Amino acid sequence: MLKSRGYLAFIVGICLTAATCQIVLTAQQHQIRNNFERDAEKVVRDTENRLQTYFDVLLALKGVYALDDSMDRQRFQRFVNQLQLEQRYPGFQAIQFVRRVPDQRLQEFSASVRKDGYPAFTVHPASSQQPHYVIEYSEPLKGNEAAFGLDLAVLPPHLHALELGRDSGEIVATERITLVQDSSGEPGFVARAPVYRNGAPLQTAAQREAALVGFVAIVFKVNTLMREVIDPAMLEHLHVRIHDRGYRQDATPLAASDRTLMYDSRSQSSQAAAGVPVLEELAVQMPLAVGMRQWQVALEGYSGSRYTRAPWPVILIGIAGVIISALIAALLVSTRRMTVARHGLEYSLAELERQKHKVEQARADLAALTETLKQAQTNLLTSEKMASLGALVAGVAHELNTPIGNSLLTASALSDMVRELEHKLATDGGLKRSALEAHMQDARKACDIMSSSLTRAADLITSFKQVAVDQASGQRRRFKLDEVVHDTLATYAAQLRRSACNVKVDLAAGVEFDSYPGSLSQVLSNLIGNALLHGFDGRDCGGISIEGWQDSSDAVTLRFSDDGVGMSPGTLRKIFDPFFTTKMGQGGSGLGMNIVYNIVTGVLRGTIQVESLAGKGTTVTLVLPLQLPPEEQPLPAL
Repeated sequence: MLKSRGYLAFIVGICLTAATCQIVLTAQQHQIRNNFERDAEKVVRDTENRLQTYFDVLLALKGVYALDDSMDRQRFQRFVNQLQLEQRYPGFQAIQFVRRVPDQRLQEFSASVRKDGYPAFTVHPASSQQPHYVIEYSEPLKGNEAAFGLDLAVLPPHLHALELGRDSGEIVATERITLVQDSSGEPGFVARAPVYRNGAPLQTAAQREAALVGFVAIVFKVNTLMREVIDPAMLEHLHVRIHDRGYRQDATPLAASDRTLMYDSRSQSSQAAAGVPVLEELAVQMPLAVGMRQWQVALEGYSGSRYTRAPWPVILIGIAGVIISALIAALLVSTRRMTVARHGLEYSLAELERQKHKVEQARADLAALTETLKQAQTNLLTSEKMASLGALVAGVAHELNTPIGNSLLTASALSDMVRELEHKLATDGGLKRSALEAHMQDARKACDIMSSSLTRAADLITSFKQVAVDQASGQRRRFKLDEVVHDTLATYAAQLRRSACNVKVDLAAGVEFDSYPGSLSQVLSNLIGNALLHGFDGRDCGGISIEGWQDSSDAVTLRFSDDGVGMSPGTLRKIFDPFFTTKMGQGGSGLGMNIVYNIVTGVLRGTIQVESLAGKGTTVTLVLPLQLPPEEQPLPAL
């Protein structure tokens, strides 16, 4: 009887172990699917955001033409250079202006371009197509010489997109094309926005056609664009393909084929080169709207570390289940072991009574700590509120970019118009009434734009004024560096212990500041928080080093370093961008290092430099003045 019970217990244990293994496998597969979908959504979202940034540049350039539709080549070049897109958002081939030229004015147009410093300029290919759409400006010109003077009217894909943009007034992208300035044959496309004559009616398609001056355009090689959008490390786990499905208003979308293939990541992935197969269950297709065209982004997961189930948990559960089942069966079969187990149970009950008595004593001690815990809770709520206010204030920089940028752009255009008026007045010896009225109208329009933009900026600044004051005023005093550092570390003592993080502090003694200790403490807090959240992710322990020394009589270098996982070059390049984080939805807000940068450079009037290599840790170096000028007020750390 005892032996049959043992066999039954063993069989039941094996069944439960198998069921547990199946549950773990299902949970792992579900987690893999969630990770894949999150990665796929990030790729599509990053692509959409980068394209929208470029399209915003087109709209800004179109706005400049709205102030003066006779912009010359030098002003066009100056505007594009001011944007600094090659440094801030690399990935495009060129920014162009396409001029609409009637056939009867083609010779006159060519002569004016040659006179402008391009004696070899010709419109090519020769055509009698009416009207001509000629690429007049191209920045940078180097590497794009073949496109200079190209007549797009003879190229059907370009002409169709131009006519659609002309009639709709919206940004329109072409189908897949091969750029004339690209000998590699890579897929490319061009996004264009129409520019109309100032003051002309634009209610109907016919009116827009009559008022058309030309188009502002951005030229892309898709492979170059996607290299800037997608983290190369992600391509080791994802296979990405993009197909052009045609214009959104087309009745029948284009079928996916080699002709519609805009991008294939296989050429950039070592996984594909090694013949690693994709997982059929990890595949998704997502739409992406690009300038009135519909792209389809197809993503597949490679078999590998990121999307493969770990066998060890299942193996360990199976082994443990078999062992436990065998032990239970043996325990039921053996009377002696049953007796030992009964004695052990009685001993456990007695131990439980003793522990219960200790718990009752601990309850009395806990009651004495209630008030302390309530106070700690109040402090925690206050800290959370201030952290939320800090994140809110950090967003004001993003909100102010648009109105202040528009005001700066309009002021620059207005300045150019005034100089042009002064030149006419000086050279002609007088000024026509019509010219003066046109100038006054343009100036009034520019003033209205600046007034509207600056009013919005003033409203934003007023809304966030109290937060800025709380961050930067009334907190200046003399303090010692080592005291602030040790006080800040003390607030993180529990987190550092939980993370098994070893902290090494090496500070020069007697270094005294006349500055803002609260702001310096906030910088250190954000750096420690970043190290715990990002640097030691997936590790059982880590190390943090804080060093400080006095370089000169008026400056101190403070170096914060960790031996964590480090950062890739792409992540390091974006580290100070607001709302950029590798832990979105996992505790990261994307504002920590942006706030650190603004506090160091604005409030503390110092400099910051970050160095990092993947797998080699991260080092943040601050150079801070010992004393701020008495009359100087710190900038708000937004």
